[in-house]
Amino acid sequence: MNREENGIKSRSAVDRSRIAVSEVNPYSSPEAVQMGALPKKGSVDIPLLLITSALVLFGCVMIYSASYVFAEQHHDESTYFIARHLVFLLLSVAFTAVVVKFCTPRFWRDFSYILFGISIVLLLLVMTPLGTDLNSGAKRWIDLGIFTIQPSEIGKLALVMSLARFMSDHEKQVMSQHRFGGDFRYGVLYPGMMIATIGIFVALEKHVSGLLIIGMIGIAVMFLGGTRMRWILGIGGVVVAAGLLLIALYPHALARVDTWINIEDADPLGSAWQTLQGLMAIGSGGLFGTGLGNSLQKYGYVSQPQNDFIFTIVCEEFGFIGAILVIGLFAAFVFRGFHIARHAPDKCSALIAYGLTFKVALQVILNIAVVTNTMPNTGISLPFFSYGGTSLMLQIFEVGILLSISRYSSHQKI
Repeated sequence: MNREENGIKSRSAVDRSRIAVSEVNPYSSPEAVQMGALPKKGSVDIPLLLITSALVLFGCVMIYSASYVFAEQHHDESTYFIARHLVFLLLSVAFTAVVVKFCTPRFWRDFSYILFGISIVLLLLVMTPLGTDLNSGAKRWIDLGIFTIQPSEIGKLALVMSLARFMSDHEKQVMSQHRFGGDFRYGVLYPGMMIATIGIFVALEKHVSGLLIIGMIGIAVMFLGGTRMRWILGIGGVVVAAGLLLIALYPHALARVDTWINIEDADPLGSAWQTLQGLMAIGSGGLFGTGLGNSLQKYGYVSQPQNDFIFTIVCEEFGFIGAILVIGLFAAFVFRGFHIARHAPDKCSALIAYGLTFKVALQVILNIAVVTNTMPNTGISLPFFSYGGTSLMLQIFEVGILLSISRYSSHQKI
């Protein structure tokens, strides 16, 4: 038995589980994917479709309920936000339906690097006069006149897909025992460069939370793709260090951390206003809530409640029961997403499905952590609920990717 064979056999059960897709599925090798070898196309994953529909519809109800007061005050039209939200929703659903019908796992593999290049170009455009500041203190959007887009959101999707392709294409090198020609080079260096490329541009936008999310998503895909745990821990340390450095360099980020740590001493009418009002909204909901439309905190207390703090309005109007319902729907979404990943036709598709599902789960956890003051206040939206054209369209598109992969599942049983 040579050194490399001995090294692979000595891997832990966790490591072996991360490469199981390619070992049990005859369609999963890079050569088979490139040749277009796929199981017979079936139907989409119906549970995921129903769960997503429930989340989207509940989100629409909450966006109108949370926003109509703010919309009337600032836009003289109570339906200002929900009308635009529905337009973005309908456009994204129509486009995604075509994606689900015609796109194959091979297409997503081939498209991944193209999307990565597009995201880099868009992130560069943020630094041009097209870049705009939407009350965040930093340029993070591109103003196209009719609407704005946030390239960092596209960058997250591009990173998941590109890492999935790279890790699956170079599976043997990632699992190799030849450190500098194998597992380090292909399992750490090149994937780390991909994460850093997106991360640097996001850091230049002074987007600390975005950088941390990108780093965590990248690390998750690398781990599932076979990168060794010792390298994962090292990269995780680098991401955390980069986040702390940005917090120290950017006064607005440092101020938010200081408010979080010293919330009792912070100005309740200033830096701590939104956090305290959000907590008050959550607490006032009780067990069953005040009823749909009966929130008091949306009357100017929680600023722009249709955005990052929409979960506080859910808690106020639907109470503890409503909050558990929303969390339960997201938990079901994650379960079905991982189910699709486990039965994906090839390793690249599996990593894409795992990565996209993990992305949703991570943003839900972080959003709820922010509004409950478990972590510093920062701009993290609640998927399918928070108002935002770019984020909603990408979330629907990402569900479309999951559904298109599910059509080529290794089995069609629910």
